[in-house]
Amino acid sequence: MADVASRGGLVLAATPLGDPGDASARLVSALAGAEVIAAEDTRRLRALAAALGVTTTGKVVSFYEDVETSRLPKLLEALREGQTVLLVTDAGMPSVSDPGYRLVAACVAEDLPVTCLPGPSAVTTALALSGLPCDRFCFEGFAPRKTGEKAKWLAGLVDEPRTVVFFESPHRLAATLREAAEVLGGERRAAVCRELTKTYEEVRRGTLPELAGWAEDGVRGEITVVLAPAPPRSVRVADLVGEVADRVAAGERLKSAAAEVATATGVSKKELYDAVLAARRS
Repeated sequence: MADVASRGGLVLAATPLGDPGDASARLVSALAGAEVIAAEDTRRLRALAAALGVTTTGKVVSFYEDVETSRLPKLLEALREGQTVLLVTDAGMPSVSDPGYRLVAACVAEDLPVTCLPGPSAVTTALALSGLPCDRFCFEGFAPRKTGEKAKWLAGLVDEPRTVVFFESPHRLAATLREAAEVLGGERRAAVCRELTKTYEEVRRGTLPELAGWAEDGVRGEITVVLAPAPPRSVRVADLVGEVADRVAAGERLKSAAAEVATATGVSKKELYDAVLAARRS
């Protein structure tokens, strides 16, 4: 890791989710050698460094959401001068639902060097522990807070064919799981992962109603939810003819409308196209 610190550039470093023992040797070296450390919470940074037995020698600056934009000019100036800027957040990988994206984008725009020290991630850790399919998944960040936005978001997951991972605050968890059960159905399975890698780590698995009932008693800590993919639906070509006809009536070309509906539902494009033509003739 010393070579990264010596050649300068932005270094994104994943930090432990809870257990300091998960810190990589490269992270330890980077903390000791970076000329500038941009930290989401400087107090947590110093606690982590103390737990790892590291003495930081570089300048430490705060880099949380409310000051992210205002801190960019000074950090970019340091990077242009060839300094090493180490970016760390409270836990996990910077820029993944944490500060960092704007700084990375600014570095890319100026062709400044950027590298990454891989490590802990609540997303992949929860996914692996969930017992749900891991071959295809999507990450949704934090669940929407507002009722209308949350309802729309959940509606978009009704037919989601991939496993879904998202974050939620403990005091909103029960309500989100209840609403998810109503929108997605009582048979949809999920896993709630709490306090990953920490002393009171807990993983609860079950249907959405079961998990909502468990969360009603109150939940504490950092929460990551893993939602099972939607079960495949059996769709008949004849049932989709009307949908294609409606889209054509709204101005779409028949061929493209039939292709999009077929792709979304998994039926044959040719069969659906031919069925629409047959319905027109009859």
